[in-house]
Amino acid sequence: MNKVILTGNLTKNPELTETQSGIAVCKFSIAVGRDYTNADGERETDFFNITVWRGRAENCGKYLKKGSKVAVVGSLQNRTYEDREGIKRTVTDVIANEVEFLTPKQQEEEAVSAKRERPELTPVDDNQLPF
Repeated sequence: MNKVILTGNLTKNPELTETQSGIAVCKFSIAVGRDYTNADGERETDFFNITVWRGRAENCGKYLKKGSKVAVVGSLQNRTYEDREGIKRTVTDVIANEVEFLTPKQQEEEAVSAKRERPELTPVDDNQLPF
């Protein structure tokens, strides 16, 4: 059995692309904190690359952004490649079968509103205040 369940936050905005045959694919990375602390009393974090296909990929690309909290259910997939120096590398990806958005919609909307431009304030001389 090859199954993994992870809950974490996106480390950057997702990248939504299409294959040559028009199938949507979305890739993102999540940070997952460990349940325990190390010898220095610090909690360590692991980073996982997530790949999502088809309709789920389109939804992830549309609704997720850096910092979004998600739960991912999927399987591990290893791939190997040769880097520029000719060294063989192995990478493990999570191929997501399910992605649940955990950041409340209201919190997402508040974050977007907070990022909008705020009006520029004009300095006022304290001596001109009526109180």
